[in-house]
Amino acid sequence: MFDLSGRVALVTGGNGGIGLGLAKGLAACGARVVVTGRDKDKNDAALKVLGSKAHAIAADLSAPGETDRVLAETLALGDGLAILVNNAGTNLRAPPDEVTDEQWNTVLEINLNAMMRLTRAAYPALKASGHGRVINTGSMLSIFGVVFSPAYGASKGAVVQYTKSLAVAWAKDGITANSILPGWIDTDLTRRARQYSSTLHDSVLNRTPRGRWGDPSDFIGIAAFLASDEAAFITGTAIPIDGGFSTQG
Repeated sequence: MFDLSGRVALVTGGNGGIGLGLAKGLAACGARVVVTGRDKDKNDAALKVLGSKAHAIAADLSAPGETDRVLAETLALGDGLAILVNNAGTNLRAPPDEVTDEQWNTVLEINLNAMMRLTRAAYPALKASGHGRVINTGSMLSIFGVVFSPAYGASKGAVVQYTKSLAVAWAKDGITANSILPGWIDTDLTRRARQYSSTLHDSVLNRTPRGRWGDPSDFIGIAAFLASDEAAFITGTAIPIDGGFSTQG
């Protein structure tokens, strides 16, 4: 089950954190994984983990023309594209009454606009594969809010709705589209959030039924499943990966 041999998977922001966890899941099932990231050293380190079939592309997807270049380099490998994981993202923290236009636009450009451009450009290749899979990284903030991330929450809420549109529009082409909603996962982004709030660490532990912060390795299984033929009838979903945080009353 979950055999992805012979399929190419592009994972944006796949050189660390949640993205690397997703990439590990795809690689473990036999996919040829291409990861993007701005940091070449992190890209190189990811390749050592993902194995000899993996490939890395240094890219800032918010820059003009970068999504087209990344897709072109991926397709130049010669095996098409069957799996697209839109995971690259950023967060700039400020309360709603203080967030600037620049902060708002920066977050939405990376989290939403670049994702849309890459997905739109990848459509012909995903369709041609006969079993296209789109996996978009939303957030628990897709479904509820916190005071310090209005731009991030807005972008991630839009990711879920965009994914549903993909699921409906592209089902006829054999393409599924699903989003995942990470909870509090131990990554560089959330470590900075803990610096913003001294009580965050303990409050997450107290509210999470599983009693711990998440780890990027918790995303290995969901990547393998959603990308597989066994998940061919699952589309348009938004799946929390949060240890029960969003379910706790």
